[in-house]
Amino acid sequence: MTQPNAVWSLSGFGDEVDPDPAIQAAVLLALGASHIEVRSAWGTNVSELEAADVERVKAILDEKGLKVSAVASPIGKVDVSLPVEHEVARLRQIIAVAKGLDTKYVRIFSFYRAEGQSQEEVRDAVIARMAALTEEAAASGVVLLHENEKGIYGDTPERVLDIMESVHSPALRVAWDNANFVQVGVKPYTEGYAILRPYLEYFQVKDAIAATGEVVPSGEGDGELEATIAALAADGFAGFASLEPHLASAHELGGFSGPVAFGLAARAFAGLAARNGVRLA
Repeated sequence: MTQPNAVWSLSGFGDEVDPDPAIQAAVLLALGASHIEVRSAWGTNVSELEAADVERVKAILDEKGLKVSAVASPIGKVDVSLPVEHEVARLRQIIAVAKGLDTKYVRIFSFYRAEGQSQEEVRDAVIARMAALTEEAAASGVVLLHENEKGIYGDTPERVLDIMESVHSPALRVAWDNANFVQVGVKPYTEGYAILRPYLEYFQVKDAIAATGEVVPSGEGDGELEATIAALAADGFAGFASLEPHLASAHELGGFSGPVAFGLAARAFAGLAARNGVRLA
C-alpha cells in the first residue's frame, strides 16, 4: 500500500442515503466525510427549497459539524430550446441556496436536445446558454461545475472540452464522473483525462459496467477509477471527492442507494484511495 501523500475532502450526495438531512449527515460522518453535497432535502429538490428550508438544513449540518461541498442543481437538465432566461432565473435561486449553505460550487449540466436533432445542430445554442449561466455565476462569486452525463451536449470528453474552451471562464469547471463517461462508450481515463485535467476541479465518485451501463462500486466496473485516482494524486489534486453511488435506483433528478449500499460504495472508494496514496478527510 502506498504511503498517503495526498489529502482529499470526502463528500457525498446526502439524498442518496435518506430524504432527511439529519440522517444524511449522520451516515456521512460515520463514513468519515467532512462534507455533504446537497441535492434535495426532505424530498424537495434544491431548485425548489424555500429560504426557511435552507436555514433548517444549514442548522442541522452546523450542529453535526458537516460542511457543504456543493449544491447539486438540475440546471441544464432541460431542453436547449427553452429561452436562455429560463435557466438563468433558476440559477439565481440556486445561487441563493449555495450562499445560504456556505458553498461556492453549483453542479450543472449542458442541456438536452429534441429527438432527431444532432449535437452539432444544438452546439451554438448550448454554448450561448452555458456562457450566460457562467456570467451569472461569476457575478455572484460562484463556480459552476459541469457534470458529464449521457443525453446532454457535454457527454463526451471532446464536447466537455468544447464547452470549457468556448466559455473560457474560471467560473466554469469540470465535475468529473467516470461512470457517466462509461455509459456513453468512453474509456474515461484513457480518452478523457489528459484533455480535461486542466479544468477538473471536482471528482464525483461512481463506476459503471460498459456492457450494461449498470452503476457499481468503485473499482468493480470499467470506469478506470484506479487509474484516475492515481493520476489525480500524482497531479496534486486536493479537492473534493463526492460519493454518488446510484446503487439502488436512478432517475431524472438523481439517484438513491440507502445507508447500507452507500456504505459499501464509500468503503470501496476508500480502499482504492488508500492504495494510491490518498487520505480522505
